[in-house]
Amino acid sequence: MPPMPSNRGPQGPSTSEKLKMGAMMGGTVGVIIGFIFGTVNIFRYGAGTNGIMRTLGQYMAGSGATFGFFMGIGSVIRTDTSPIAAEAFARAQRRPFIMAAQQAYRPREK
Repeated sequence: MPPMPSNRGPQGPSTSEKLKMGAMMGGTVGVIIGFIFGTVNIFRYGAGTNGIMRTLGQYMAGSGATFGFFMGIGSVIRTDTSPIAAEAFARAQRRPFIMAAQQAYRPREK
């Protein structure tokens, strides 16, 4: 009989997995943006000596690599939380502490 699994709860993705995920998302967006900008520039200025496909591929690869790199780095930076920020977030999410209203100032009667 296999041992019982520990009930530690679900584990989130590791930092390296988040880096890969951010790079994949950024690369995909960058390739699409490169396709759009490359197509517009080819229509405006022509493909040049490299031809249409090679010029378009250079636009797509360049913007995909650049945007993927920065998205990967950004997802790692976002993952790294300081204890001060985590405590501030937890403090902001807790229920409000409601106190009884104080008596209004009333001058003493003589």
